[in-house]
Amino acid sequence: MQYGTQNCMTEWTYHSAKGYTDPFNEVELTVVFTDPDGEQRCVPAFWAGEQTWRVRYASAKVGKHQYQTVCSDESNSDLHNQKGTLEVAPYEGGNPLFRHGPLRVAENRRYLEHHDGTPFLWLADTWWMGLVKRLRWPQDFQLLTADRVAKGFTVIQIVAGLYPDMGPFDERGANEAGFPWEEDFVRINPAYFDMADLRINWLVDAGLVPCIVGCWGYYLDFAGKEVMKKHWHYLVARYSALPVVWCLAGEVLMPYYLSEYWDEDRRPEYHRKTKPGWSDVARYLRSIDSYHHPVTAHPGFDAGRDQVEESLVDFDMRQTGHSGRDSIPGTVNRIVHSYERSPRMPVINGEVCYEGIMGANWQDVQRLMFWICMLSGAAGHTYGANGIWQVHSQDQPYGPSPQGSSWATDVTWQQAYQLPGSEQLGIGKRLLERYRWWLFEPHSEWVEPHWTPDNYIQPYAAGIPEEVRIIYFPDVAGNWPAVSAIKALEPGTSYQAFYFDPKDGKEYPLGEVTPDDNGNWTLPTMPIYQDWVVVLESSKARIGS
Repeated sequence: MQYGTQNCMTEWTYHSAKGYTDPFNEVELTVVFTDPDGEQRCVPAFWAGEQTWRVRYASAKVGKHQYQTVCSDESNSDLHNQKGTLEVAPYEGGNPLFRHGPLRVAENRRYLEHHDGTPFLWLADTWWMGLVKRLRWPQDFQLLTADRVAKGFTVIQIVAGLYPDMGPFDERGANEAGFPWEEDFVRINPAYFDMADLRINWLVDAGLVPCIVGCWGYYLDFAGKEVMKKHWHYLVARYSALPVVWCLAGEVLMPYYLSEYWDEDRRPEYHRKTKPGWSDVARYLRSIDSYHHPVTAHPGFDAGRDQVEESLVDFDMRQTGHSGRDSIPGTVNRIVHSYERSPRMPVINGEVCYEGIMGANWQDVQRLMFWICMLSGAAGHTYGANGIWQVHSQDQPYGPSPQGSSWATDVTWQQAYQLPGSEQLGIGKRLLERYRWWLFEPHSEWVEPHWTPDNYIQPYAAGIPEEVRIIYFPDVAGNWPAVSAIKALEPGTSYQAFYFDPKDGKEYPLGEVTPDDNGNWTLPTMPIYQDWVVVLESSKARIGS
């Protein structure tokens, strides 16, 4: 008899007395679970080294679960046709990932939610290389985790060992146990993932959802499609019992930096030959993950849903540039384009303007990108800080990229995690969480002037009619002396208004909104020249009111 807790991972081991020369490639072990309602789930086990396999399982259903092993070598009685019972008890703790369950796409396909229907607001941080030994376990990793939890982050985007900005088997990609694969991608290195487990489990225990990025896209060239399938099979076996989100690859259709296909004229050719391979890998991933965790793809500058066959992803991820205010038009256009596309998918800006990258993109840019995305239809937002994504430190500098230059030389990860932009995005998230943010829709017509393709540095508005309106003013000084008017206020709806400082969360009450005969209200002068958020809320706006 095995024992587990609702939505929490339970693990046990199978040992084979029969020896295999190459157990990783010779044996495949699956465990078929039958829950108390008679529904079955096929869960792959993973090779743990030597002649050992482990299985990991979680379920929202309380009660007795039966299981039976299925081994590709049916003659091995240690691995094949082993039967047992797992008793799952109710979860009584406070971790939202266990209390509400893993994530899925909501029925209206605009946002993510927990399996019990609780809306999930995605605020992610970018730790692409967070499993390397430069981010020391436990002290560094736990420090960074605690900081992000305190600031309100909910997701960590982290690559499963096959990293960007380097070639295969670059020493900078190793953790305490080496590389995730042996040379020439002959077989997996279980010890690497044992160390990764410590970090990923720590994130989950802290209430953070790991968005596990399988690899960077060009590894399809280095390792081949079949290795990529084995890589994903291993990740599913290791981590699908956790409340994770899958990201197929980073910059899926981008060639290696020194490849002949790096030339812009040859990119379309590379895309045509690469997209079918990644579509096959995505199809395989979906076929083996019986938990059906949400799947996305991190793109270059196209939509994530266009990196593979569209039906193979559940939500659209965008990358919108690192050029500060020059990235605003591309950011808005890409988010709006994804929001308006059919079929519907939640859209997340998965990479934009890392704070401090290229000696710029500081906290004002972080606020701007967060608010224009969230008020243009995004279901969440991903932050990043230069120095963290590569885990650059003074005593262990990351060094140059394959092209020869370095992204980070002056700001270490220890400095970068304290940059103010991360805290200010958490402040913005807390404001949104006062309201039914998951029902927000963009309403540029609610404010005049408002952003247009001729001027992106004008106000952005979203909310719920007759309930709440949130309006972001990116540049008050730059638009002076224009007078802003809140438009089309609904007859019979009484609003209270306040200015909200997106830097520190301070509120400046404006009292009751009194529209003119046309339903318009002229905003009072803002306290200082900076970006501002204006909130209009009715008596029924706040959750719990």
